[in-house]
Amino acid sequence: MHAPGNLIAAGRDADIFEYGKGTVLRRSRNGRSQVLEAKAMDFVRSKGYPVPEVIEVSVDGIDLVMERITGPTMIEVASTQPWKLRGFGRDLAELHESLHLLSAPDWVPTAPCDPGERFLHMDLHPLNIILSSKGPVVIDWTNAARGNPMVDVAATWVLLASADVPGGRLQTAMAKVGRGILLRAFLSPFSKMDLSSVLNSVVEWKCKDANMTGTEIERMRSLL
Repeated sequence: MHAPGNLIAAGRDADIFEYGKGTVLRRSRNGRSQVLEAKAMDFVRSKGYPVPEVIEVSVDGIDLVMERITGPTMIEVASTQPWKLRGFGRDLAELHESLHLLSAPDWVPTAPCDPGERFLHMDLHPLNIILSSKGPVVIDWTNAARGNPMVDVAATWVLLASADVPGGRLQTAMAKVGRGILLRAFLSPFSKMDLSSVLNSVVEWKCKDANMTGTEIERMRSLL
């Protein structure tokens, strides 16, 4: 591997750098190995699921080179084109459903709540969906797991319903209306009874996430 180029983006635990033509380098900031994440991406891509192609992983797993996907995130487009929210909700549901058709291999970690044998993303929301010229592409497979599909759906529901919305009072009010439209479209294909059966355990799991604010935790608990 050679030295990366300019910093493109920074996530919670990794930085994304330019890395040659058509590729980027994702570098773990805290020394966490990305070998399992790369393996998960290779697996779902081999089944036809839309993820970036993995090019190379360093021996220690700290550096991951992958295909560069060009385009805005779903949340970026939704914020400027709110008339697309209902369609985005349906697209998000379809991405969940198609992923959950896949049986997870034994090497995939078990989800933190409710057993099952399906492949789960566990962070599949509009910020992790890039709208490329070829269609939506799902990124950030750090939390990939094996379990009950309803856990994956509930995790997205909880995140969308509780996330802080930046801006003034008017922007916040408008964002809440838009979030409601997106959520209703997203949740409509799924059984409310099945979702309710896992909601409590998913909320308890997410409340332990150090990245959640006190306000977000209150909103998550209010869903119960």
